[in-house]
Amino acid sequence: MSTNSSCKLRLGDYTPPVDSGLDIIYQDDAILIVNKPSGLLSVPGRGEEKRDSLATRVQSRIADAMIVHRLDMCTSGIMVMARGREMHRVLNRMFQERRIDKRYRALVDGKIDPPEGTINLPLITDWPNRPLQKVDHEMGKPSITHFRLLSYTTENNSSLVELIPETGRSHQLRVHMLAIGHAILGDNLYGDATSQNKADRLQLHATELAFEHPMTHARMTFRSTPPFG
Repeated sequence: MSTNSSCKLRLGDYTPPVDSGLDIIYQDDAILIVNKPSGLLSVPGRGEEKRDSLATRVQSRIADAMIVHRLDMCTSGIMVMARGREMHRVLNRMFQERRIDKRYRALVDGKIDPPEGTINLPLITDWPNRPLQKVDHEMGKPSITHFRLLSYTTENNSSLVELIPETGRSHQLRVHMLAIGHAILGDNLYGDATSQNKADRLQLHATELAFEHPMTHARMTFRSTPPFG
C-alpha cells in the first residue's frame, strides 16, 4: 500500500496516489474484492478535482462494478464491490442486515488497558465542524466497536489492536479509539500533535471481510495484510 500526502494535508485538500493499477484480491461474475490505498477516496467527491476515486478507477477497467460500502479516504484495505445492479441490491441488503463481518487493524497511541473490551458510545455528526463526528449520548446513533490488544511497542508507546465494528458509522473506529484515550496514529482529524507525528498516514487498515457469497452461498473470507504492524 502506498502512502499519500492527502492524509497529512489540511482538511479539504486532495492529492490522490498515483494510479499504478488495481490491487484485486478476488473477482468473479458477482463480486470484486479489491484493496484501496490510503489517500484515495472510495467514491468521487464534489468537484472535478475530486473525481479520482477507487470507484472511478475500478469502473474504468470493470464497467459493471458498483460500490457497496466505503472506507475513509485515509484508511487503506479491503473492500467488496458488486458486479451489476442485482448483486448491488443483494450486497446492500447484506450490509444493512449486518451479515458481512469486518475486521480492522490499527496502531494507536499508548498502551491499551484492559487488553480487550467493547466500546458502546453513540455517534453523531459534529455539524459546525463537518465532517467530524462526536459522541452524543442524547442524539447519537448506537455505535459498537470491539477491540483486542495484539502487541505493545515501548519505543514509541503504541499498541497494535484488532478492531471489530458491529455498526458502520462514519469515522466510528477513529472516534471510538479517541474516546477511550488512544487516538489512531497519523490521524489528521482527531489526533493530537503527538499521535499525528508518530506516523506519516492514518494507521488504520481494513484487514478482513467474511460473508456468504451472494450467488453460491458459500462462506468466504478475504484478508489483506496491513502495511504496518
